[in-house]
Amino acid sequence: MLAGAEGRHAGTVRRLAPGERVDLTDGSGTIAECRITGTRPGALELTVLARRAEPRPDPRLVVVQAIPKGDRGELAVETMTEVGVDVVVPWAAERCVVRWHGDRADKGVARWRSTAVAAAKQSRRSWFPEVTDVMSTSSVAERIRDTRLALLLDPEASQPLGAVQPPPSGEIVLVIGPEGGVSPQEAEVLVEAGAVGARLGPTILRASSAGAVAAAVLLIASGRWS
Repeated sequence: MLAGAEGRHAGTVRRLAPGERVDLTDGSGTIAECRITGTRPGALELTVLARRAEPRPDPRLVVVQAIPKGDRGELAVETMTEVGVDVVVPWAAERCVVRWHGDRADKGVARWRSTAVAAAKQSRRSWFPEVTDVMSTSSVAERIRDTRLALLLDPEASQPLGAVQPPPSGEIVLVIGPEGGVSPQEAEVLVEAGAVGARLGPTILRASSAGAVAAAVLLIASGRWS
C-alpha cells in the first residue's frame, strides 16, 4: 500500500491506474519494482515484483555551494540533484550577499533539503543527495584536506575543467563561489588545503548554474555519465 503524501500525489496528481508500473525507493539505494493492483482515495495498492539494491555512486561528487540570494539556492540544489551531485554543502562565503545565522540557517538548510528530495524523486534517483549544515571557509578547508581531488572554480585559472581527470573512486570536492567571486583570502585558505583552480569555460555563469554545469563535466569525465 502506498499512502500518505506519496499515495495522494501518485493517485490524484499523476492519476496512475491499475496495471501501471511504479518503482519505490528508500533514497539509500534500495528499489522495489511494483505494479498497481488497485486504487483508493489518496492511496494505491501495489504488488512488489522485484527488489534490488544499487551501489552508492563512485566517485562521490561533493559541491560546496556559496549561498546565493533569493530562490537561486533552491534552483542550484534542484539542478545539481537532477545532474547527479551526491552532497551539497551550503557555504557562508565572505562575499555572499545572504547571511544565514541561527533560525535563518536552519530554515535555509531545510528548504535546500526539501528541494533535494523532491528533485531526486523527479529524476528517479535511488540515492538521494545529502545537504549538510552550513559550513564556514575553515570547515570547507578541512573537508578538502580529506578528499582525493578538490577543485575551485576560477575564471582566471590556467587549467580548464575539461582537462581534469577525476580519480576512479573516492570523493571529489567542487567549490562554487558567490556572484562576487571567492575572496583572495578564501582562495588562499582553500588552495593551501589542497584545492586546485580550474576554469569552467569562456563565459561566466551565475553561482546558481555553475555547479550543475561543472558537475556534468566531471561526471562525464569520471564515467558516471556514460
